[in-house]
Amino acid sequence: MPARRSDQTRAAILTAARERFAADGYERATIRAIATDASIDPAMVMRYFGNKEKLFAAAAEFDLRLPDLSELPRDQLGAALIEHFLDRWEGDDTLMALLRASVTNQAAADRMRQLFMGQLGPAIAKLTGGGPDTAVRAGLVATQSLGLALCRYVLALGPVAEMPRAAVVAWLTPTIQHYLTSPDPTTSPR
Repeated sequence: MPARRSDQTRAAILTAARERFAADGYERATIRAIATDASIDPAMVMRYFGNKEKLFAAAAEFDLRLPDLSELPRDQLGAALIEHFLDRWEGDDTLMALLRASVTNQAAADRMRQLFMGQLGPAIAKLTGGGPDTAVRAGLVATQSLGLALCRYVLALGPVAEMPRAAVVAWLTPTIQHYLTSPDPTTSPR
């Protein structure tokens, strides 16, 4: 019976956290408010999840909503992916909150890794035929998307944060295109 009650308490906390993070955003949501919503003591939230960052990483449901790129002409893949990532970063506060939390919190970093490799990896495998370099290609695309988001939206690094969207797309498209369509340089003859 205790395991069942434990599962119910954990589920109630996660439900309350999802609703609170969605309503208030990461910064304004508090452990106390989430506990109140779940009708439990705040100490129970801490017992199950340790801190707000870990709770957020467990509660937040993320979907990169990657488009089916296989219908596009091959030479447009990089631009389409950059445009899509800009839309996601600019339109999803929870994704941005996960990025901020992942810089300092291991649970959030694990969640970010799962998100990108679990969703981006299969999308790239579909484009490339699932070769042995698929995970590397997905990882390199992730470096560009995460690096861009960190510099443009979190750190607000002057030139990158102020750059018009079309310029961001123009600068990053060749790199993403290269990651998606160029031969593996470690196995290709030089």
